[in-house]
Amino acid sequence: MRLKSRFSGPLSGRARPPGDKSISHRALILGALAQGATTIDGLLEADDVLHTAQAARAFGAAVERGGDGRWTVEGAGGFKQPPETIDCGNSGTAARLLMGAASAYSISARFDGDQSLRKRPMNRIVAPLTQMGARFDSAKGTLPMVVHGGKLSGITYRSPVSSAQVKSAVLLAGLGAEGETILIEPERSRDHTERMLKVFGANIDTVEIDGVARPRVRASALKGAYLYVPGDPSSAAFPIAAALIAQKSEVRIEDLLVNPLRLGLIETLLEMGAALTFEERRDPIGEPIADLVVKTSKLRGVTPPPRRAPAMIDEFPILSVIAAFAEGETRIEGAAELRIKESDRITLMVDGLKACGVDAEELPDGLIVRGEGPKSVRGGASIRTHGDHRVAMSFLVLGLASKEPVVVDDAEMIATSFPDFPGFMRSFGAKIESA
Repeated sequence: MRLKSRFSGPLSGRARPPGDKSISHRALILGALAQGATTIDGLLEADDVLHTAQAARAFGAAVERGGDGRWTVEGAGGFKQPPETIDCGNSGTAARLLMGAASAYSISARFDGDQSLRKRPMNRIVAPLTQMGARFDSAKGTLPMVVHGGKLSGITYRSPVSSAQVKSAVLLAGLGAEGETILIEPERSRDHTERMLKVFGANIDTVEIDGVARPRVRASALKGAYLYVPGDPSSAAFPIAAALIAQKSEVRIEDLLVNPLRLGLIETLLEMGAALTFEERRDPIGEPIADLVVKTSKLRGVTPPPRRAPAMIDEFPILSVIAAFAEGETRIEGAAELRIKESDRITLMVDGLKACGVDAEELPDGLIVRGEGPKSVRGGASIRTHGDHRVAMSFLVLGLASKEPVVVDDAEMIATSFPDFPGFMRSFGAKIESA
């Protein structure tokens, strides 16, 4: 399915983005590990999360949809031997977190995914989980892969990368390990797993190492809980970007997750001069929530610090689009992780920006975008997405403020994270249609 976006003029309105994908995955997994019923409101009903729901069923949980994002998970206090291969689709989060959780049980589970996920590295979780006592069968260190779980021993693991997926896999394995499990990473990654484990009653706290509080977990029996899933900031990044670059726009993003470790893009946009205002802050579920008002802004190029990368890794593609409409150079570094996402996002974004008339350049761990201000982007290109949902959505946003329409070659994969993205954007007045 090809989609086309074109100059739309002012955007306005208010809407709630889909439920946060990271929290949705974790809610289903921890609900399946827990004993008793877990009720989830606001679950993201996108392809990636639906694969996690099916995996939870395969591991022995009863998972039911009640409508309007309300789901129930009846866990049996752990994972049972699955009768089939665990198909994770396109989701690296599902694969890595489920493999970590499965490692703590005396089962053998085969994991697989689509062609894109089969290319993504799994050794980053295999290494620590093997140290804990799990075994893995894989020809190349990628999916398909069989996980042989069993008796685990807790470890202190110093991860070479800042990755919430690695951290979560190790902590979930630690729930069934003897002793304590501690995770150390170069920079703090998103902490949804730690926050949610507390809600489920896990034995989790922090210990200071190298002057920084590190998560520590001990063997725990989880109990079913109630969870609310706020709006996903990674999905909200697209209407935020559109409002910033489409002239005379003002939109309100409601019920947004504002976890400090997810606000790297917002911090960067404020440095660029963006008019962003948080209103009605609240914290009903152990995760902070607010509404965000966004107005069209005159933006300037910036160089965000590489240490901020873990807090905005999913938002780098749309940031590079915003940078095309700013004045001056934006230099993104510390984002080598982008080369092993659903695609090589660095190459795809630079190629697409150049095709739209933007001065852009690859770096080994990022990219440079030299913007010439609003109304400067030509557009008029057909973009190769290589099946990457965030690349597709980013260039559709670019087309809303460029001189000529932009077409993306494959928009079907957008459903992995943002169901009805075109309809959501059209609610603000965006002109997105079939090509």
